[in-house]
Parts: sequence; structure tokens; C-alpha cells
Amino acid sequence: MKTAISIPDEIYQGAERLARRTKKSRSRLYGEALKEYLARHAPDEVTEAMNRACAEAGESPDAFVSSLAHRILERSEW
Repeated sequence: MKTAISIPDEIYQGAERLARRTKKSRSRLYGEALKEYLARHAPDEVTEAMNRACAEAGESPDAFVSSLAHRILERSEW
């Protein structure tokens, strides 16, 4: 899909430098940037991704983390 957009000169110049440095086409760079922006601004998708990551990591508690969390909660004012 082709589209035309207007962006500030400083953003364009920064994108051009990044595209050269990473050896990516301008189209690829803008496509990846927009994909990342959309992912960050779609809270349901972010929650689903975090849930998948937690499920993949397993639910076995780490003894050190549990102990530390317990100590922190004891010191916290409720």
C-alpha cells in the first residue's frame, strides 16, 4: 500500500539517518515504526501479549522473589 504523509523535517532527517545506519529502506523503517506505535497503543493486545509471555514462562514461583516480595509487603504501609 502506498500513501503520502507530511512529517517535520527533523523527523524525516532522523529517519533517513537511521535507515542508512541500519541498512533498511525508508518504507521498511516507517512500516516497522508504525507497527511498534500501533502495538504500544493497543492496550488489549499488550495485555494479551503479556499473558502469553507469562504462560510460556510458567507459573512456578521463584523462592528468592517470593521471599523478597513478602519482606517488601511487610514493610509497606497499607
